[in-house]
Amino acid sequence: MSLKLIKLTKEYEKQLCEMIDEWKLDQKIHRTNHSPWAIFKNDYHDFAYYLEHLELKEATKDMVPDSVFFLLDEDRDRLLGAVNIRHYLNDSLLKAGGHIGDGIRPSERRKGYATEMIRLALIECKKLGIDKVLMTCDKDNIGSARSIVKNGGVLENEFVNSDGDVEQRYWITI
Repeated sequence: MSLKLIKLTKEYEKQLCEMIDEWKLDQKIHRTNHSPWAIFKNDYHDFAYYLEHLELKEATKDMVPDSVFFLLDEDRDRLLGAVNIRHYLNDSLLKAGGHIGDGIRPSERRKGYATEMIRLALIECKKLGIDKVLMTCDKDNIGSARSIVKNGGVLENEFVNSDGDVEQRYWITI
């Protein structure tokens, strides 16, 4: 299987719609999380707008510049997930969120793709000059924690977030 991170282009509009439709249906049924938030923040049905506003190019009061990549299975021409890389941390991201937000579409989970996607994302982080990466996940998200640890993540601490859930903070030195 040939996996790679890609930037979204018009060529992948159909694959994106299929992936997000699947994700949204799963969220309704199982109430799973929707990470990375960056791929859900805009309506993908208006693809030109979606593509133009997928990444944040300049910092705002609350947001930092970011890059969004999609995990493509080249053999099947199928998008498997997405990763959002924040170029640096503000106070909010330092507490919760970190440098990388990632997610695998529901039908492709528990197959090792998240671990590979994080590995590839760490290469992109290095290109951005990020040598120490913070990743966070809910304590009950065992799969996410495993993928982070397999990529060198070291648990720093846990805290209760604003939703009342226990969140874990992991650091990965590249």
